[in-house]
Amino acid sequence: MKKKLQILLFLLIIGIVLYLTKDYWEGWIVGGVSILFSLSAFFIAIVIFLENRHPSRTVTWLMVLAVFPVLGFFFYLMFGQNHRKMKTFTEKAILDEQALHLIEGNKPLNENELGKMGEDQQLLFRLAHRLANNPISFSTETKVLTDGKETFTHILKAINDATNHIHMEYYIVRSDEIGNEIKNILIKKAKEGVNVRFLYDAVGCFQLPQTYINQLKEAGVKMVPFAPVKMPLLNHKINYRNHRKIIVVDAQIAFVGGLNIGDEYLGKNQYFGHWRDTHLFVKGEAVRSLQLIFLRDWYYMTKETLLMQSYLAPNLPNEERLGGVQMIASGPDTRWEVIKKLFFSMITSAKKSIWIASPYFIPDEDILSALKIAALSGVDVRILVPNRPDKKIVFYASRSYFPELLEAGVKVYEYNRGFMHSKILIVDSEIASIGTANMDMRSFHLNFEVNAFLYKTKSVHTLVSDYIYDMEHSTIISYEQFQKRSILKRIVESTSRLLSPML
Repeated sequence: MKKKLQILLFLLIIGIVLYLTKDYWEGWIVGGVSILFSLSAFFIAIVIFLENRHPSRTVTWLMVLAVFPVLGFFFYLMFGQNHRKMKTFTEKAILDEQALHLIEGNKPLNENELGKMGEDQQLLFRLAHRLANNPISFSTETKVLTDGKETFTHILKAINDATNHIHMEYYIVRSDEIGNEIKNILIKKAKEGVNVRFLYDAVGCFQLPQTYINQLKEAGVKMVPFAPVKMPLLNHKINYRNHRKIIVVDAQIAFVGGLNIGDEYLGKNQYFGHWRDTHLFVKGEAVRSLQLIFLRDWYYMTKETLLMQSYLAPNLPNEERLGGVQMIASGPDTRWEVIKKLFFSMITSAKKSIWIASPYFIPDEDILSALKIAALSGVDVRILVPNRPDKKIVFYASRSYFPELLEAGVKVYEYNRGFMHSKILIVDSEIASIGTANMDMRSFHLNFEVNAFLYKTKSVHTLVSDYIYDMEHSTIISYEQFQKRSILKRIVESTSRLLSPML
């Protein structure tokens, strides 16, 4: 007891001394902290310079660190580090590669079917196979789901009919009408003995009430957050999010596309109104690829191995010549920026047309140059974007690219019938990509994404006809008229574009 009193007395004396001399020490502390952050910013700047990033990204970060050394330091910790090179996700990358090799890697490409494609299409699918190691399937049935009503009608029926398992992976889940309807079905199926696994992004679902999660867990649903963030301001992983939207039911049918779980995707938000989005129903061989993507993500978070036959043996449809389907995952755990490189390959191979729909259009220099060159070469390049923002900085950054695209001959359309959220790329009306990836830097470099690449399927024809219908409900932007926008809008667009490498 005497020793404890002595320690307390010593601490009390130290506290009194520090208080009486606080003016002296405050100056040292403030100065020291300022010097520390300045030195940190300086060394970070050297690291960025030596990483040999793209000049635009390098200049942006150097400017941020120069103007805001303290704030820039925290921004860099959260958004700036090059984790593809630093191998933050090394463990996941290795495990994913092993799982792919075990299940799909030994399967050669179907040369007979590939030989029926054009040379450019063969090159694209060979590239996709090499970058992502996923096979192309010619035994997969797909159906385009054009809006929230059609999508959720199919999803609700599928999970209601499940008998073995339901695997779900989502970026955003809301506790609203559709969110609770899905929750109630999952609770019912779990109580019936169906294995229900739900992987949700920790940041995308930060507003999801804990009661929602607990109700599912109590019923037996395995609810797992992807990459939870305990200290947002000091955790770089906050910037690397799981943007995938995948459902696999009984290993027989699956869904992938642009819709999260929320009432706004059904057009129930007054600000957005009609929500134009696109999802894909999948049945057949390619379901295994989506299942494998889910199982790899699930293992990364839980260490639960589920590579068993019952999860990886879809029934094959009886129809022949369904066209080619390839499921491609991309993210900071992959060596290459897979989806970006496949988009680039599609754009540069186009002979007649390139039609793009993206709610967030912030291309990097490679994609931007490819689009302008294609348009200047006489290819029909069209870009469909929303006419109202849901994220204002992204919206105005997108518009900053319009003048140079319009000048090159690209046709830009603004969707007028509500909010346009589809993520589509169609080339020559023969090959298309549909999925979760936007035509922006975040999808290319930071997010975990998944897209379906389609060749001469019925779904490609549906995407083409839907795109034409959407253009009829859009306004084409005139270059001359767009140039008349106010100086204030130009300043906002230019400022937003300057920040685009960090968006």
